[in-house]
Amino acid sequence: MRNVVVTDPPRADPADAQTLGGFGVATVHEALGRVGYLGPAFRPAWPGARIGGTAVTALCWPGDNLMIHVAVEQCRPGDVLVVATSSPSTDGLFGELFATALAQRGVRGVVLGSGVRDVAELREMGFPAWSTAVSAQGSVKATAGAVNVPVVLGGQQVCPGDVVLADDDGVLVVPRADVPRALSAGQARLDKEAATRAAFQQGELGLDRYGLREKLTDLGVEYVPHAEWVAER
Repeated sequence: MRNVVVTDPPRADPADAQTLGGFGVATVHEALGRVGYLGPAFRPAWPGARIGGTAVTALCWPGDNLMIHVAVEQCRPGDVLVVATSSPSTDGLFGELFATALAQRGVRGVVLGSGVRDVAELREMGFPAWSTAVSAQGSVKATAGAVNVPVVLGGQQVCPGDVVLADDDGVLVVPRADVPRALSAGQARLDKEAATRAAFQQGELGLDRYGLREKLTDLGVEYVPHAEWVAER
């Protein structure tokens, strides 16, 4: 691995990232064809947060948060800090002091493929964080890594400048080049869901709205009166 800090990579428009964050992870994931989801291991430190921002990436060694300190300097308003480790780690690499520094720079949140700590303080200050573990285990600052290089979290590649969405449903990455499609497809899905919600509120069944009755017939599903069912048994 080359120990490098890449400065000022191109970023997606922060306003577009915020719009996608408002759409929500599940909506954008479905709209794009179910791609980009980091998986169920990434959970919020506290419930209710919803963000969309542009990725600044940091690659750290396990139990070592030196490169997070380096990455803070590269962050600017509208970013989301994305931290990966060179091999699996659950150590608490990020806590309230890092959050304070990032909040001062206008960073919208952090996503870590490792542990987070100071959960009560993060909740109190309203700084959003997603991680694969909560751990009080501390870290050292001893080993060089990299900043603003592609990293992999949950089997998904995250490049600097990509859009990262996160909410109670998890974390999603949208490649920078795919943001326009995500915006149009996400809005279309929101509109479709609004129409479906209104139909359900009027009593329409999903069986009819989604055309599922014919599918049930094709699958051999039968409707049998109870008396007949008992008699057959």
